[in-house]
Amino acid sequence: MGTVHHFACVLFFSSLIHIGLAISVRIENGTEEWGYEEVRPRAHMFWWLYRSPCRIEDPSKPWPIILWLQGGPGASGVGMGNFEEVGPLDTNLNPRNSSWLQIADLLFVDNPVGAGFSYVDDKELYVKTDEEAATDLTTLLESIFSRDESLQKSPLYILAESYGGKFAVTLGLSVLKAIEKGILNIKLGGVALGDTWISPEDFVLSWGPLLKDVSRLDDNGLEKANSLAEKIQQHIGNGEYIAATASWRQLEENIEGNSNHVDFYNFLLDRGMDPVSIMASQSSSPAIATKSYSKYLSSLRLKSADGDGGISSLMNGIIREKLKIIPPSVKWGEQSDDVFEALIGGFMRPRINEVDELLNKGINVTIYNGQLDVICATKGTEAWVGKLKWEGLRSFLSTERTLVHCGTDRATGGFTKSYQNLRFYWILGAGHFVPVDQPCVALNMVGEITQSPAATALKSHTK
Repeated sequence: MGTVHHFACVLFFSSLIHIGLAISVRIENGTEEWGYEEVRPRAHMFWWLYRSPCRIEDPSKPWPIILWLQGGPGASGVGMGNFEEVGPLDTNLNPRNSSWLQIADLLFVDNPVGAGFSYVDDKELYVKTDEEAATDLTTLLESIFSRDESLQKSPLYILAESYGGKFAVTLGLSVLKAIEKGILNIKLGGVALGDTWISPEDFVLSWGPLLKDVSRLDDNGLEKANSLAEKIQQHIGNGEYIAATASWRQLEENIEGNSNHVDFYNFLLDRGMDPVSIMASQSSSPAIATKSYSKYLSSLRLKSADGDGGISSLMNGIIREKLKIIPPSVKWGEQSDDVFEALIGGFMRPRINEVDELLNKGINVTIYNGQLDVICATKGTEAWVGKLKWEGLRSFLSTERTLVHCGTDRATGGFTKSYQNLRFYWILGAGHFVPVDQPCVALNMVGEITQSPAATALKSHTK
């Protein structure tokens, strides 16, 4: 029964999405809905929700809903997370066999306001802190979940990539407060942090040693990188976050020069060798055009592998026509650079304390990292995890790892270990974009994180 259901649901949602369903008032299995929420006066957040056709009703394991948070800050979850990574269709509008819609409902948002199709009527309305972004997102969730009792029965899992991890932990705490006050009627199932920018200090300190170990830097390059990283560490220690951002940009330029432009999202590549990295290396702002991480946020001049106009043309073309509610004055991604600049004062601020707080409140926290990532390197992630004050940390660190496989394939896909409510995944062969580089492993991992009723059938058939 599980096998038949799994394959039938994939075929069903593939054909269903292609015909472009109209907006529905109440979402049924296998349908989709989207809209704007005015999270503050003149601040408009765009969202897109898919209800999985693969839903399995199991009283012991409620069907989950995943909220995907993109990075940047200023990148589009509705565009990149949806079409580039885990949504039902890829950028060529072909069905994605590894879509996370097979195991959960998916909610994509263009967060903060100004990213993707989200927009503000006045530039003063951009969020200046991660906490402000969390408040807007909580307002959005209150609106969406209050309209549909069936959604309230689904545990919410916040999954984030890159800078989105900082949004995720602040949102997680904001959601808990809203639940305690009775404002938000949901259960927070957990928070998952994928290659996330939780502790900028630990990441910049990891870059030089990592790239020296994989022969992208020599001793001279390592010495220069470490010197700048230590300068950044001092800025952060003094609370000088804008100065830290300026020094971070110098460090990236220095490493690019000394490594012959290593791809910051995959150290096996040079910048521009990989289609997803090309997407991540395009920026509409000349002011930050040479800064690798901030290039991740807009992708406005992306050229895809088959030579078409890429994701920008897709979003501003056929997708805009399908949605029918995007204001004429709004162009997808146009405000993304403004979002980054508005948050620049907190860009280098760590969020380790927020992870600690979530753990201490009993929230399930999952951390996963791609082996080949540089910008949010595993070495840096392990360093900030070691700084947690959570009482279970010592036991977690001493726990033995277990193997991660892809379905029936016995090749090593990675490793994982967990203790109480903290879990860590090391994903082999993946860079910054784990769902793109290792889609099968990522899909199985998320099935475990969300305890999806569909996860058992999925594991038996993914290869």
